[in-house]
Amino acid sequence: MSGLVKDNIFGSSGVVLEAAGGLSWQPVVTASTVTVEAAKGYFINTTSNACTITLPSSAEAGDQIILIDYARNWGTNAITIDSNGLNFQGEPDTYTVDYDTAGQSLNLVYSDSTKGWTPSSDIVNALEPVAPATQRAIFAFGQTSSAVNNNMSNLVASDGTVGTDVSGVGSASRKRGAATYGGDKAIFAYGNIYGGAGNISLSNLVNNSGVVAADVTGVGTARESPSAATYGTDKAIFAFGYGSSLTGVSNLVSNSGVIATDTSAVGTASSERAATGYGTDLAIFGFGEDASDVTSKTNLVSNSGVIGSDVTGVGTARRQLVAARYGSSGQAMFVFGRTVNTKNLISNVGVVSSDATGVGTARRLASASGYGGDKAIVMYGDNDSSGYVNTKNLISNSGVVAADASGAGTARSSTTAAGYSYSA
Repeated sequence: MSGLVKDNIFGSSGVVLEAAGGLSWQPVVTASTVTVEAAKGYFINTTSNACTITLPSSAEAGDQIILIDYARNWGTNAITIDSNGLNFQGEPDTYTVDYDTAGQSLNLVYSDSTKGWTPSSDIVNALEPVAPATQRAIFAFGQTSSAVNNNMSNLVASDGTVGTDVSGVGSASRKRGAATYGGDKAIFAYGNIYGGAGNISLSNLVNNSGVVAADVTGVGTARESPSAATYGTDKAIFAFGYGSSLTGVSNLVSNSGVIATDTSAVGTASSERAATGYGTDLAIFGFGEDASDVTSKTNLVSNSGVIGSDVTGVGTARRQLVAARYGSSGQAMFVFGRTVNTKNLISNVGVVSSDATGVGTARRLASASGYGGDKAIVMYGDNDSSGYVNTKNLISNSGVVAADASGAGTARSSTTAAGYSYSA
């Protein structure tokens, strides 16, 4: 029997089995440099930095080393192979050898002094894990008649049923932004306290049971009517809004709910926009009002949270609309807005379609969220004729907006909504 006894495993019969390849697997490597040895396997974690891997300075035919992308981050922070005086695939070690594909694993075998180290395989693990879809949603904050702020919330079940009012936590406020972060939690931030503190930068986290936490001291420019969306699968971004003037600054939110300081504005300063995730890990801001007038321009957000420059708008320019994603392929839509019930579909590559006839009563200052894994809901708002409403419109997983349905909870406008919970 060959191989290192300490790395062998026991079969169910109690017989000691040979370890695959006689390899000794080492602890996860997070450093920026590491010197490796033959007959060993290494998990290389480049989440925080790239890594230079130095191979042994001497080797014999058949020596083997395995390297694995531990966190699927070689595509962001690559590894560089230093063959340490020996050839690598027939080339001297003066050549640069990088591996920069996420999910890759590398099986290196030494042949002879002519070819040196040769990858017997450099495969990529095709399986990209996908987080469970968010199942529930929460509507919170807003204003009731006579512009009275509130901090009540209403939970949405995975079947689209809206719950009754839940006593508020945090400062009563309106015109806030909200988004899902960490996959199954939500965050409310920024906004305005009418008749009180004015614009705020406070935030409130929501756990995966839908419980709203107390106020957290704000970070970044205090402003009302920002927009927010999930990007990168588990992080969030707040951007635009009105502080002392219109702004285009953004604030990234980590997957643990920490808000970063302001990022310099990209795109035209504007407010009362809508935002949503789309595709697998991207986001989009659209429509709103800038210093000139209402607009239909959009700004795409990369999976690293970078906002792109203005894109010429499609559809009716408007403000005070909502946006949400739906379907299983990353589609989304902009819908409603001041005086209209128009919708504009967003493809899973971020292309906004022209106006489509809306369903339901036109209204403004509503809010929207995904729910049930592949559907969306629009709730509350102000329809100008009858004032504040608790009307709801469900959006199917094929993007069909249902007719008005009686809502639940206190009629109000300027609410905000986000998804939470992996559990139905």
